Amino acid sequence: MSSNNCYDVTTWPVGNPSEDVGEVINSIIADIKDRQTVTDANNGGKPGAVIYIPPGDYHLRTQVVIDVSFLRIHGSGHGFTSSSIRFNVPEDEWPDLHELWPGGSRVIVDIPLGGDVEESKGAAFYVERSGSPRISSVEFSNFCIDGLHFNPDGSGMHPENTYVNGKTGIYVANANDSFRVNGMGFVYLENALTIYNADALSIHDNFIAECGSCIELRGWGQASKITDNLVGAGPKGHSIYAENHGGLLITANNVFPRGASSVHLNGVTRSSVTNNRLHSFYPGMLILANSSENLVATNHFLRDHEPWTPFLGVDNGLDDLNGLLSVSGSNNSVVANHFSQIIDAQSIRPAGATPVIIRLMAGVGNFVSNNHVVAMDIHSTSSDSCFEAQVDALLTTEAANGLAVTAVMVDSESARNTILDSGSDAQVIADRAVNALRATPTVGFQTAPALVAK
Repeated sequence: MSSNNCYDVTTWPVGNPSEDVGEVINSIIADIKDRQTVTDANNGGKPGAVIYIPPGDYHLRTQVVIDVSFLRIHGSGHGFTSSSIRFNVPEDEWPDLHELWPGGSRVIVDIPLGGDVEESKGAAFYVERSGSPRISSVEFSNFCIDGLHFNPDGSGMHPENTYVNGKTGIYVANANDSFRVNGMGFVYLENALTIYNADALSIHDNFIAECGSCIELRGWGQASKITDNLVGAGPKGHSIYAENHGGLLITANNVFPRGASSVHLNGVTRSSVTNNRLHSFYPGMLILANSSENLVATNHFLRDHEPWTPFLGVDNGLDDLNGLLSVSGSNNSVVANHFSQIIDAQSIRPAGATPVIIRLMAGVGNFVSNNHVVAMDIHSTSSDSCFEAQVDALLTTEAANGLAVTAVMVDSESARNTILDSGSDAQVIADRAVNALRATPTVGFQTAPALVAK
């Protein structure tokens, strides 16, 4: 038995989904609201609906406005492919490429934007409903949102490398409950996901890359999770950012380089950042700002150099004294993380400085234990091939020399911390009078006895 609560954008009689899928989806939402008016009928009333986007290209010229609960918009393929690689391939090679654009169920954001407009105006999907209860159970699944092009920003960079175009994938404006963003693809958007005031949000198994900022949880929130995503922002934005959240779980994400930070938490408490693979070309990978009672455990940090020619010289403005992980807050646990600092000593800023791995900048009672630091001085190289250059850099483990680092630096504004087995005595800079320290033992080297001829 078919349901009148299941819609297909290609068969809906209003609008042309290829020309403006936004008009079509808004018409479908209006139909849902017209039909589902009773709040309590037979212990039910407003079941919501499913909107299906089949594989294909669908321009979106009208913003979709979602103000109903229990709505699922889904497709049949996240369709991500690297637009950045394509746009940095010489145009005379484009005819030989297997494909030029992202695919799957692909929504192309073509909202006309003029001048300096509010971020929400450039959103493909705008979710907003006031009143009680909060809007709930809106789901986005298994389709691609493509911003198509970036724009010049005055920097002199190739326009397609600026990460600027005023476009947002999904913008949630106010309090919400049990939203899900699963299996999606986001590419070439200035902001992929911007969500305010989330409760029990799930952002899971998405491909969110080549966007100015990828995931931003703003306002406040609780009991949400960001798990199993492939994420990579541009140097002006955040890969994963959250503010004023409690009970946030950030786990098993693979965070690509070029974002200004891998994870940035501001005013976040009693949350976990665990089992992530974090990769960056700059310091400031994981930032805990005004954040307390968080667990940062069993993550792999890799900081190395940008190997791809178009982005050489681009950074996030931080020098090597900022640390790969910086903490401003109290009673956080930083346990059993692996840090690989694989850089060219000639590139260290300020020149002659000793790079910092973990920096406790402010707060009290932080616990830093059993972290392992590998630091190598390498001769960095670059290539015009993004994929080959990055893979070569990742797989290179031989280096001429070890690199001197400060494994843990404790600023004077931070005290009563416990630091165990996270660096040798010489690698930990801390006031021993106000911090507890047990250094990692060092291995002594003995000269082998000379062979005596008989």
